[in-house]
Amino acid sequence: MIVLSNINKSYDTRQGQRMILEGVNLRVERGERLGILGRNGAGKSTLIRLISGIELPTSGRIYRGMSISWPLAFGGAFQGSLTGLDNIRFICRVYGAPIEPTIRFVEEFSELGIYLREPVKKYSSGMRARLAFGISMAIEFDCFLIDEVIAVGDNRFQKKSRIELFEKRRDRAMIIVSHNADFVRDHCEHAAVLVNGKLHGFNQIEDAYHFYQSSEA
Repeated sequence: MIVLSNINKSYDTRQGQRMILEGVNLRVERGERLGILGRNGAGKSTLIRLISGIELPTSGRIYRGMSISWPLAFGGAFQGSLTGLDNIRFICRVYGAPIEPTIRFVEEFSELGIYLREPVKKYSSGMRARLAFGISMAIEFDCFLIDEVIAVGDNRFQKKSRIELFEKRRDRAMIIVSHNADFVRDHCEHAAVLVNGKLHGFNQIEDAYHFYQSSEA
């Protein structure tokens, strides 16, 4: 399981310290799909980065009792001077994944072709996202972190990505942060709403949706 206990996160700004998350508590079991709704700027991406370990909380504790992906399509961990292939090899070593099968999968899935042999700093944002998503699908995780709607590439590639994630890995836990209530409805069992740095949990998605609507008013 994943457990967040009394998580606070603040940043120093020119106007002083700004609290982004305050007293957040969360528990996600194996195989559970949780959606977190919130308007733009509510702190959803900050929360997902904390869960992944990309950032540390200002205070509070995070327990990770299962393997967790980086936020899907996040390419911030790539070394720009290395090629796509070299980045794949490096990530495989970090996660203990077999290198050659992973390369074959990413090469076919990402459809980057010759660009896999070019430095990642030459990639467009879409190419980096394809590489990151492909590696995320090649390395098996118990829980996948999804930051907003998966919209990598054209419609055909997006459909392939949805099948790979939501159908082939339907038994995995997922934490989906989004401002799109319909996307959360389609893919989640439970939902929470992030408002003013506080997380409000609901057993029924419709209850979360109505609270989300009222908080937007």
